[in-house]
Amino acid sequence: MTVYDPASVKISPESWVADQARRYEESDGTEATDMKGSPCLLLDYQGYRTGEWRRTVLIYGRDGEDFLIVASKGGAPEHPLWFRGLLAYPEVHVRVLGERFTARAEPLTPEEKAEVWPDLLEVYAPYADYQKRTDREIPVVRLTRV
Repeated sequence: MTVYDPASVKISPESWVADQARRYEESDGTEATDMKGSPCLLLDYQGYRTGEWRRTVLIYGRDGEDFLIVASKGGAPEHPLWFRGLLAYPEVHVRVLGERFTARAEPLTPEEKAEVWPDLLEVYAPYADYQKRTDREIPVVRLTRV
């Protein structure tokens, strides 16, 4: 396992994600905090093969004190790489606006997902279309502060 150093986290190779992550971080969580009107967080996670720390920007919902993220990848047939990383290394680092914290990532069971899915669709309606585009069940992950 690689030691966490926020300054050396690799940002997503997707240019729009990298740009948003940099703006979010450089503004101390006051800019680039939403995507098409939906709230976003920064997720620092370890790569499932390398263990290297990486950063992505994700839309989130809430369930009480916990944050919920959706491994949709736009309805692609495969899970996003960050989801595979969470399965291998469930301890993550999160930034929501100006706040940073360590969290434990845990995929929801189908029953738990069914309970929160309507609320997530209110946060970002395109998730419904993404689920229709793919045969895989799109995972929802709970981030709980540790």
